[in-house]
Amino acid sequence: MIDPHVHLRDWGQKDKETILHGMSVASKLGFSHLFDMPNTNPPCTDRDTILSRLADGGEASEKTGVSYHLYAGITSDSDQIASMVSLFGELFPLVIGLKMFAGQSTGNMGIIGKENQRKVFRTLVENNYRGVLAVHAEKEELMRSELFVPGRWETHSLSRPAEAETGSVSDLIDLAEETGFSGTLHICHVSAASTINLVRERRKTAPFRITMGATPHHALLTVADAAEHDRYLKMNPPLRSEEDRKAVFDALMDGTIDWAESDHAPHTFADKEKGASGIPGLPGMLLLMSKLKAAGCGRLEEIFGQAAAKVFGISDDDSILPSDPYSLYEECRSEYPWDPFSK
Repeated sequence: MIDPHVHLRDWGQKDKETILHGMSVASKLGFSHLFDMPNTNPPCTDRDTILSRLADGGEASEKTGVSYHLYAGITSDSDQIASMVSLFGELFPLVIGLKMFAGQSTGNMGIIGKENQRKVFRTLVENNYRGVLAVHAEKEELMRSELFVPGRWETHSLSRPAEAETGSVSDLIDLAEETGFSGTLHICHVSAASTINLVRERRKTAPFRITMGATPHHALLTVADAAEHDRYLKMNPPLRSEEDRKAVFDALMDGTIDWAESDHAPHTFADKEKGASGIPGLPGMLLLMSKLKAAGCGRLEEIFGQAAAKVFGISDDDSILPSDPYSLYEECRSEYPWDPFSK
């Protein structure tokens, strides 16, 4: 199985989790590949830092049997983007793709505004990048941070509304078309029915591939769950309505959403109380598998490995889905200080 979206922490965030611990949990759950995100501390936006991260991931891989891959983070600097494209060409599949934050999230790597984002796409085209560009899509101009009430996690959905996600995705597709982008545009952790509907329509005419990923929390939980303080259900993008949750789940079932991705992002209780965004999500992938299986989903192999392997161009031939995913979820949820999926 593949989890194409994890934040394994470590380095300046060892108190949250180490790479080895995250990969050990993934091994117990049955994952064969993890794709780590670059908003680390320090961020993976230069050659030396990326090589250091890959070395640490490789060491953990030898101990766990899980293959470690890393997204190279991009900034709005053209030279930096060009160097990351070059590094991708040199180190793929260890460097699995490029990651762009089209809105601020943990790590402050946001590339804000259409002009800066247009520059990114132009530079990728100029450097003939044809790999996957994974994007955290939330439009800063449509966020309303003043609506968030500290400690009331349900208000996070007001401060980062569905319109911010859908508006960002619309901008990104427009810019990719305008600049002649010929790679794969991957929309991470889709949370809103409006985004799913938009991508469904834009795929009909887009001259490049658009993929989407969905998390267990956006497929299984709603903003009503976030009102339970001790579950610490604050993440970017936030939980949404039951209508949105159902749209995400149904789009996984019918193939509109290509694959599941955990967006695993553990924090300490102290950080969560201060408002940190992110939850431990690796065990939740097996809970999601259990729910999809119970609903009669016929594409579990695609959702949990095959689709991502095909798009990224790697092998996942050794992947076998567990016969009892719920038991694995139950076994591993205690690996983290709390289980956000348990009421």
